[in-house]
Amino acid sequence: MAALFQFENHLEQLKTEVEAFPNDACLWLIPKGVSNSPGNLALHLAGNLQHFIGTLLGNTGYVRERELEFSTKGKSKEYVLIEIEKAKTVVHDTLDALTEVQLQATYPVEFKGKSVSTSVALSHLLAHLSYHNGQINYLRRMLYE
Repeated sequence: MAALFQFENHLEQLKTEVEAFPNDACLWLIPKGVSNSPGNLALHLAGNLQHFIGTLLGNTGYVRERELEFSTKGKSKEYVLIEIEKAKTVVHDTLDALTEVQLQATYPVEFKGKSVSTSVALSHLLAHLSYHNGQINYLRRMLYE
């Protein structure tokens, strides 16, 4: 499935970005004019995918704590990488099991007040992952290269 390949590719890129920060503390710095640290963006992506793919499509039972995705500070790079790996595993297991019929079925929750197919919801989630991954990359290069 093309979506699975794309999610795994972007999650590997996310791991590479987190690993490239010079030390743990750098993940949690918030430059002037920026709302979130790279570490918080990475935790947000991991939580988002575990919820919207794992819980809603894979019935994993994951309970999202979105506020913690943005309020957590000072964790190690290893902690963040473990959360990304958890998301990657859930995404792989869930998407690998989806059938074409399930992809065309209505996604369990609305997006922007509209019912959409699961394939459309996955496109939205992939764009979200790519967007924040780019932000993390830009912050890292701006601050540490």
